[in-house]
Order: sequence, then structure tokens, then C-alpha cells
Amino acid sequence: MKFTKMEGLGNDYIYVYGAPKNPEELSVKLSDRHFGIGGDGLVLISLSDVADFRMRIFNADGSEAKMCGNGVRCVGKYVYDKGYTKKTEFDVETLSGIKHLSLSLKDGKVDTVAVDMGNVVVGEEEYLDVAGGVRFYPVDVGNPHAVIFVDDADKAPVAEVGPLIEKNPRFPGGVNVEFVSVAGDDKLRMRVWERGSGITMACGTGTCASVAAAIRKGLFTDGASVDVKLDGGVLNIKCDKGRAVMTGPARTVFEGEIQC
Repeated sequence: MKFTKMEGLGNDYIYVYGAPKNPEELSVKLSDRHFGIGGDGLVLISLSDVADFRMRIFNADGSEAKMCGNGVRCVGKYVYDKGYTKKTEFDVETLSGIKHLSLSLKDGKVDTVAVDMGNVVVGEEEYLDVAGGVRFYPVDVGNPHAVIFVDDADKAPVAEVGPLIEKNPRFPGGVNVEFVSVAGDDKLRMRVWERGSGITMACGTGTCASVAAAIRKGLFTDGASVDVKLDGGVLNIKCDKGRAVMTGPARTVFEGEIQC
């Protein structure tokens, strides 16, 4: 099977054009960083009946995710750089709806991608009786998030608290957990525990959830353009009237073939 390894701010996935059998098992096998290719999961790309392309994404544990912001940016680069489309604006079907992509080129290749992530719904702040008590904002970006505001995200106990919230009965299907602190004017610092993958370098939907929750909390005004610093780099999020647009890089790491 031919594959392409790509990353968006260190959120790395294995990209395959087509529909291999048993993608859940395949994702577990290929994502292993010692015995496989290594990655946060597997992304399958195909044509769509309702958009230009379709994306399916499987986490490193084999579970299927509804959406990945970093992943869909890389899909944009994949299909353009490989000649599947010459459009610089097109739509991608995901389990959380159709996403509109706008590509920016450099030397004929995709450099950055802006994604209309759609509506972001932020609920009332809630309390969970875990790790001594945690307050969070539940956020729906087509997939579920729990955004926790802390004094310093760099010191947040992501590895300890993240899995406790991900598997909490409050979230029957699991949840992505963001630890967020203010890093300056129109800036946030965010670290993430991703459902099904654990700590990752970045989470596109998580950045959208964090900015929307920050607006709800009164840290920013509606329509603000916010730079979110992640372990893997910086994403820009503009959230206006509950609709988020995410802009960031996408990069091809290497290509190859593997026996499955």
C-alpha cells in the first residue's frame, strides 16, 4: 500500500488515497511508532458524492473520529499537490459536515490552508468531580471538546487529568480535552489530550473550541482573530458569531510503501 506521511503543526497522520479493508485495524498497526509508520492516526481520502473529496479519519487506537482540523488541511495539500484537483478552493466531506478549504500556494505547492470549520457551539461552564474538581466549557465543533482555562497551560497536568476527563461518564463517546491560558493580547496557549490518541502536538478543532470558549468567557470580543500557540506551532482562529475559520500550515514529511 502506498502512503504519504503528513503533519500540521506536528499533528501527524498517515494519508492514503482509497478505501483499504479494515481501516480500524490498519490504523492501529500503521500508527505504531516502533512497528509501523508512526502517527496520530490514519486518514483516508476519496471522491465524494456531496463535495469534491471525502475524508475519513481513524485515531491511533482504531476509533473513527468525526473531524480533525490539522488533518483536513493536509488533505487540501495532498489533493492539490498530487494533481487530483487544480482548484484552490473546494469542499471536503467529513463526518461533522462539509468543510470549505482555501489554499495558499508557494512555488506551486500548498503552503497554508484556511478552513471554514462551521459553527462552534459553546455550552455553560460545568463542573466535574475529578482530580480535585475541574471546571470546563463543553464545546461542539462537529466533535466534542472540554475546554479548561488554567493559569499556565505549560504547567497543566495534561497526561494525568486528560484521560480522566476523556473517559468520564459525562462523555459517553469520549471527549477531547484542552488546557488553555492567556498568552497576551489576542493570544492563547493551548495543550491538548486528544480522544483516542492521547497528548498530541496540535489539535485544529481544539483551537477553534478554545477560542470560542474564550469569547464566551469574555476574554476576547466576538470576531477577534486569535493566534493559538500549540506544542507544534501556531494556528490562527477567527471566530465570528459562532463560526470559526482556521488558518495554518500543512507539510508532507515523506512517502513510501508498506506491506499490510
